[in-house]
This record gives sequence, structure tokens and C-alpha cells, in this order.
Amino acid sequence: MLRHLASTFPKSGILLLGNSVKSLVPSTLISQAESLLDSHRIEEAVDLADQQRKKLQGNVIVDEDEAEELRYVYQRIGFQCFTETLFEDAGKNFYNGELDPTVLISYYPELRGSLFDPNDTTHVYAGVAERMPREASVDEIIVANLVRNYSPYLKPDTRTAPPTAELRKILGMAAVEMLELFLKKCRTRRKVEGKRKADTSYPVVDTVLAKIYAQSEKTRDLYALLQEPHEIVLSEIEPVLKQTGQYNALCMLYKQMGDDEKLLGIWAKLVDGEWTDDDIKDPIGNIFNLLSTSKNRALVQTWALWLTRRDPDRGIRLLMPRETGKRPHRPDDDLALLEQIREANPAAGAQFLEYLVLQKRSSSKDLHTQLAIACVDQLLEALKDDAVSKLWRAKGLSYTSSRSESTTRTFFLYFAKSTPDSPTKLTRLKTVLFLQGSSLYDAELIRERLSPSKRVLSLESAIVDGKLGNHRAALSILVNDLHDSLSAEAYCTLGGDVVPGKVIQDICADPSLGLTTWASGLSQKHRQKTVDENEGALAKRKELLKILLEVYMSDEASSERAAHLVNSQAMNLDVVDVIPTLPVKWPLKIMSSFLARSFRRTVHERQEGRIVKAIAAGQNLDVKDRTWLILREEGMVVEEALDDGGDGDDYNEKNGVVEKSPLRLEEKSPVPWNTEPDVASVHVT
Repeated sequence: MLRHLASTFPKSGILLLGNSVKSLVPSTLISQAESLLDSHRIEEAVDLADQQRKKLQGNVIVDEDEAEELRYVYQRIGFQCFTETLFEDAGKNFYNGELDPTVLISYYPELRGSLFDPNDTTHVYAGVAERMPREASVDEIIVANLVRNYSPYLKPDTRTAPPTAELRKILGMAAVEMLELFLKKCRTRRKVEGKRKADTSYPVVDTVLAKIYAQSEKTRDLYALLQEPHEIVLSEIEPVLKQTGQYNALCMLYKQMGDDEKLLGIWAKLVDGEWTDDDIKDPIGNIFNLLSTSKNRALVQTWALWLTRRDPDRGIRLLMPRETGKRPHRPDDDLALLEQIREANPAAGAQFLEYLVLQKRSSSKDLHTQLAIACVDQLLEALKDDAVSKLWRAKGLSYTSSRSESTTRTFFLYFAKSTPDSPTKLTRLKTVLFLQGSSLYDAELIRERLSPSKRVLSLESAIVDGKLGNHRAALSILVNDLHDSLSAEAYCTLGGDVVPGKVIQDICADPSLGLTTWASGLSQKHRQKTVDENEGALAKRKELLKILLEVYMSDEASSERAAHLVNSQAMNLDVVDVIPTLPVKWPLKIMSSFLARSFRRTVHERQEGRIVKAIAAGQNLDVKDRTWLILREEGMVVEEALDDGGDGDDYNEKNGVVEKSPLRLEEKSPVPWNTEPDVASVHVT
């Protein structure tokens, strides 16, 4: 451990006498200090060193040899005090003598750890090394001192006697306090002088000082040390901080080292209650913040799944992928991740399923069916509550019995506006919006699930029947069960959608419901349907209106709505189809508007057709007149069929049928009109 250095030679004056040489050697600082220490006059030796230090500090230029002697003397005094357990005085002299901290730390094996081993070496003055304590640790120095001073006066022995045991403990604490103060001064000197070159003692000093702070529970000093530039060896301080419960300090170190995995492990144990640290106020929030900024996808997914078990909302927010466009999206990854989330937390799995379908717009039929089943199951679960079931039945009855409501707004809008806000209401609104907006789920399966509660969930049943193409059943439910003629007529206009887009916009305008995500895709779908119309959509609309009229006619109570439908949809209804379905008892006055408009439209179309036909005929004649002369001047090609006796070259095979090739005879060029042609003209009609 120690490498001895020879002391400098003392200065001397030379006197020549005859043939011999005599040397007059003055008493040096080292010799004086050694003499005082051998006489155990430690205070006088300290005064002598202090006087020499003041003298050197007063010089403009410091003599390095004199400074070296002074350091030697202070170190000799320090180890003399250290051997006699005068730890406070020893620390001061060690610092003044600029002792290598590793030399002093070597006497503290519990603090030294594996920072250096016995094979490591350092520079120590030869005279100092000879008088250093031979004990392996400061504890052995204390015990040896106690034995030297109190043995054999204490019984049964010096080690176990209560007075000396207590004194041994006090001296041990004093030794540690001396080392702490010494190391703090070393760090201060480092700051002032600056780091001039690589020094292997820096990591040792910082690490041991951190251990002392941790073991003595000086938390503020420990935090201050960690917040300053340091070279703490993590592997050495880590077990000490865990043993003393300084988990926040350990987290600070992990954060500085960039070890996110261990940092998350500490916070996780704090969340689970395995460890406690009052200085870490919100460990689960720290986990979320770290993962939110991490670019390690594997780390984020692993710990987000763990977080989902404790905080589903935050866990799901982390698992919702941040699309960067750098890597292709694979649906299989979403399915696998969904299963993992469900295993961790079923509620979080349902939330992630909504994200995949509603926000990522997944086109997976399986995912759409899963979400539809989840919504319907929640709806059926809500109906098990008698209060909810009675409320929804009452809403249906009040709507059907109120003529003002059924003629001014749809049942869905009435339910959304008049029902008190509750989780069950929100569940039904979401279910209706999704069943209406998605066309990828298994409608037959959903219909079977709704069947037991069809009377209460009539609106949902009508939507599913519409998805299956059971238009008559869907319209019958809307007209006969819900008495919602507005939705029925909208169903025909929109080609099979029960809920109009304007109704959806009205309901989603309330931000407290949070239905924007559920309705965004549905609103876009309605806009496309109303703008992009084609012949197929018009034909389907006419067919649905015809079915609706038949449904109205099946119930005498709906005759007024039927008359209104006939009169308002005269453009889309054919009089030939309508008249056979009308009751005989209906007065002509009810149908006068429809008939007048139908006849007027029929006459209009007929006259318009005649005008168009006449215009087209005139245009054709004009084209023939302008092109006849051009065709006459250009000449023509006359094609005649050959006789059957021609060779094989005159036959062509086309689509498996052998056809006879025509004979092409080129007509000669025409001659000017004012001359006689050399050949006869060929007239072609």
C-alpha cells in the first residue's frame, strides 16, 4: 500500500580548517519536530509547524523543499495523534500535511469496501511510513489504546468491560467524524484548486463521504453531495443506500447514470409498499413521466403493462403507440398487446380496444365485433339494475305517448336530452353510436345478444336489423314499437341508418359526455352519403320508402304519417306502386297533393322527352348535311365477300369461328366536279 520516499537533506554551512572539512549543520524543522514528538510534546510540535507555515505563507515565492518538510512534519504529527486516538487533532494535521486520503481511508475497512485492494500503492514519506500504526483498522487502534491505558484495571477484560465498551463506541464515532471532516476539506480544496490532472483518490473520497452521510443519516448533506459534480462509485454506494433506506439518493444516482431500468425498479418497490421513502412523494407519477419521454419501446411496453395493473388510465396512455412513421404498423402487434393488457387489467383492455377501433380506425372485423360485444354486454349488465330498467322503460313510454316529442325529435335525441347523466346513460349512448357507425362487426351475433331485451332496447335492435338488411323489421320497430317516424323516414333517406347525422352532432356537442371520438367516423359517413348519391342509392331509397309506406298502412293509427309520407316523398314514390296500397276509405283530398304532383311530374317528363328527341333529330340532320360532301370527296372502301372456292388465305379464325375474309376494292380518287371522270362513280347508300 505504501511507497516510502526519502526525506530531503538538511541545509548545512561548510567551514574549511586545514586539511579537513567540517560541516556545521543547523537544527532543521524535521529534526526539531522529531525530537518533540519522541518526547511526546505534541502541542509544541504543532506550534513549531504552524510557525513555519505562517512563515512560508508570508513569502512571495514558496520554497518547495521547505513546503515538503512542512508536509512531512504535519503528517508525522497527524499519525502520532491518530495512534493515541486524538482524532480531531489528527484530522487537522492530516489536512495541513496534505495526506493522501486513501492512506487514511485504508484504516476504515467497512468504508473502504473494494475501492482499492492491498496491492495498490501510493506515495508516503519514509519517516512517516515507519511510524504509521501497524493495526489494520481504526477499531484495532482504539482497542490497543484502551488496553494500553486501562489494562489490567478493568474486569473481566478491557474489551468487554462496560466503561471501555462505551468509550470504544465514542472513540469510533469520533474517528468517523474526523474522517468526514477531512474528506469534506479535501473536496473543498479540489474545488478551489481545480482538477489539474486525473487523481485516483477522487472517486474514493466521494464514495466514502457518501457512505458516511448515508450511515449517519445526514440526508441533506448527501443530497447536496449528489447534486454537485462527483465521481461516486455506484457499485460501492448502492448496497449502503439500500441498507440505510436512502432510496431517493439512490434514484438520484440512477438518474445521473442513465440507468432507467434500476430507477423504475426502485419506484416500483415504493409503489408496492415494499420500500418507503418520504422524500419520494409520487413514485407512480415518476414512473409515468419517465416512460412518457423514453425512446426505449421495449422498456416502455414492459413497465406500461406493470403500470396498467396499478393505474389503468396512465398505463393505457403509455401503451397507445406514438406514431412516428419510421416503422410500419402491424395489426398482429396490436392484437398481441391487447391480450397482454387484458391479462394485466380487463378494464384497461376494454379501454385499449376502444382506442384501437375508434382512434386508430382499425379495420379488423374481429376487433369491431369484440367492441360491439363489450358495449352490448355493458348495456345488458346495466339493465340488471331495476332502477335503470324502469327508467328506460318509462322513457320509451313517455316518448310514444307524447305527440309533441315524437313529431319534433327522434327517440335517441329525446333519450339523450331528457335522461339524467349517469354511467349507464353514457354506456347506452356509446353503444348506439358504435352499432350505427361500424359496419364490420358480426351483426347476427349482436342481434342474438340483444334478443332477450329487445323490448327495452328497441332502438339498438332496429339498428342491428338495418345492418343485416332486414329493412322491414327495422322500420316496423321504429314505427310500431318506438313510434319514431322521424327516425324511420331518416332510415329511408340515409339508406339504412337509424340515427341521422344532425342528431349525432347535437348530442356530441356536449363536451361533458366525451362522445366526440365515438361519433367522428359516423358523422363523416353521413356527410358522404348526403353528398355522393348515385343511381343505386336512389333506387334503394325508393325501395325503403315503399316498405315504410307498407308498414304505415298496416296500422290505421299511422294513416296520418302515411299521408304525410306520400305527399312529402312524391318524387321518390311511383303512383303506380302507391295507389294499390291505399285504403279504399281514404278520401281523395288526402291524396290530392301527391296525385297532382305525380301527374304534373309525369307530364313534364313526357314533354321534356319529346323536346329532347326533337332537338336530337335536328342535330343529327345537321351533322349528316355537313358531313355528306366530306365523305363524298374522301371516297370509300367497298367490301365484297369472296366465293366459297377461295384458298385458305381468305379465311380468318375469330373466337373459334372461321369467317371469310372480305375482298377490299379501293375506290379510285375522285375527279374535280368540272371534268368528266375516267371511271364510273360508285354510289353507296
